[in-house]
Amino acid sequence: MTTTEPSGPIRTTPFPTVNDLSGRRIGAEELEAVTRVINSGQLNSTVGGETRAWEQEFGAYCGVEHVVACSSGTSALHLAVAAVNPGPGDEIITTGLSDAGTVLPIVMQNAIPVFADVDQHTGILDPASVEAAITERTKAIIVVHLFGVPAPVEELREIADRHGVILIEDCAQAYGTLTASGARAGTVGHLGCFSLQQSKHITAGDGGMVISKNEPDLVRRARLFADKAWPRDTNERTHLFLSLNYRMTELQAAVARAQLPKLDGIVKDRRDRAHQLTEAIADLPGLRAAPVDGSSYWQFPLFIDPEQAGGDGHVYAKALAEQGVAAGPGYIQRPLYLNPVLSEAKTYGDSGYPLTEVHDRYVRGLCPVTESLIDGRLLVIGWNENYTAADVDDIAAALRLASKQIAG
Repeated sequence: MTTTEPSGPIRTTPFPTVNDLSGRRIGAEELEAVTRVINSGQLNSTVGGETRAWEQEFGAYCGVEHVVACSSGTSALHLAVAAVNPGPGDEIITTGLSDAGTVLPIVMQNAIPVFADVDQHTGILDPASVEAAITERTKAIIVVHLFGVPAPVEELREIADRHGVILIEDCAQAYGTLTASGARAGTVGHLGCFSLQQSKHITAGDGGMVISKNEPDLVRRARLFADKAWPRDTNERTHLFLSLNYRMTELQAAVARAQLPKLDGIVKDRRDRAHQLTEAIADLPGLRAAPVDGSSYWQFPLFIDPEQAGGDGHVYAKALAEQGVAAGPGYIQRPLYLNPVLSEAKTYGDSGYPLTEVHDRYVRGLCPVTESLIDGRLLVIGWNENYTAADVDDIAAALRLASKQIAG
């Protein structure tokens, strides 16, 4: 008996997407929350109570006491960097494989991003590379739980403590992610940062949080930085240091509060479907799914050995697109350090500050593993809590067909 390949694409109807209600769990609860705020007439967090209630509820969910809400995930990271209070030219170690929001706050505080390389199996900072990059000017490390895969934060915290630097966890993609010790992402480092942007596990359109278990002084500085360094708790109209307005609105907070009770179900459904796909493609040559344990699957990354797989992520993305399955090679087009803002020091006017003397370090070859993943050893498949078993079957079938056609 012979089998024939399908005459047309395996998938002809759209998958659920985070860009609209097909892939979001937004409904009556959020409408009620927004209506509640509108009816109160209190849309600003300096007069309303929604934002403070959201901070308490998110803190209880994470098991931490200290939480600051703000306007976006990028602003959350800016709050965290500002809390560290680096001086001009001080260094913060991070990854070249992330959204630019991980790195831009470093430069905005006139510190220097230093890039460590990543683990080829996860795309996440390699602790050995991080430790090798530490100098007397290092003030902090920012590690990203990329795609919701748990980062080795226990090992990084030990390194940070040994060298007297702050560990910041970028958890924008990692709601519900559990680390190697079973801790929630964001609670092992000194500070954890989250995002409520449209594509995240839960959303308020935009929004961010900074959390900490036991660093009240850092969190207080972060809170001040979000509000022009205005110490409202002392009833003084004064501004204690240079900062901005990154306040969350009451509308954002109300929507976030309505989303929070749905979070565990969202993460569970993403995990269940991801485990289904992991098992379905386990035998495909040269294609390896991310580690299962602890991941909350913001996206579904596949790590590719082009020699075994017959081609790289670009080849597989094209083959999957022909079958109606969208996938992206490399996640981003270039390492963060090769973007003009860093490599050409496009910062303040024509000054290049604070990168004037270091931007020539940001060249190809700086982080070889990072570059190999972006150049084709990484393939990212969109993921969603509203995928059905049949949706995952279609993705698996498309991957199997692509593997057959490419690897032979």
